Amino acid sequence: MTPTGVPGLVETVEAHGETTLVVDPARIVETCTHLRDAEGFNVLVDVSGVDYLGWGTKDVAGYIGTPAGRDLNATGSQGFQRVPDPKPKRFAVVYHLLKVADEPERLRLEAWLDDGEEIDSVVRVWPAADWFEREVYDMVGIGFRGHPYLVRILMPEDWEGHPLRKDYPVGGEPVRFSGEA
Repeated sequence: MTPTGVPGLVETVEAHGETTLVVDPARIVETCTHLRDAEGFNVLVDVSGVDYLGWGTKDVAGYIGTPAGRDLNATGSQGFQRVPDPKPKRFAVVYHLLKVADEPERLRLEAWLDDGEEIDSVVRVWPAADWFEREVYDMVGIGFRGHPYLVRILMPEDWEGHPLRKDYPVGGEPVRFSGEA
């Protein structure tokens, strides 16, 4: 069942056995509050950040995995290139919600951002968002306005860059060991 009357809704996408609501990032708090209070999505399962730098350019092959695995002989897999559909902006912040009820229901929210754009924190809607948002900030570099303590959570405070960005340099970083002088 797809929620109706969701504030900030841009688009509803039904794909791969799940419902995704693409929402206006400027209205994310309003959207999440509505989904919690009016629609009953009472658990925030995860918040993740995705970098689509280079997506949709030539020589990018894509495939869709299924619960049974992936078909290596299908178009778009190993050796057969196809250009995936373009994305609206470079980054997506994805919220996975769960309605705990007699018939549990899952919902995926997606908000699109460009480099340097921030999104409002949903910690006041779901306190569990605290560490999820810190992880997205640390690893992808997406800022969350109004977050109570937006600092790195996985990498050392003096670390430069965000390791899950597609333009993060691969290799060349010295390995740090505890007890090193």
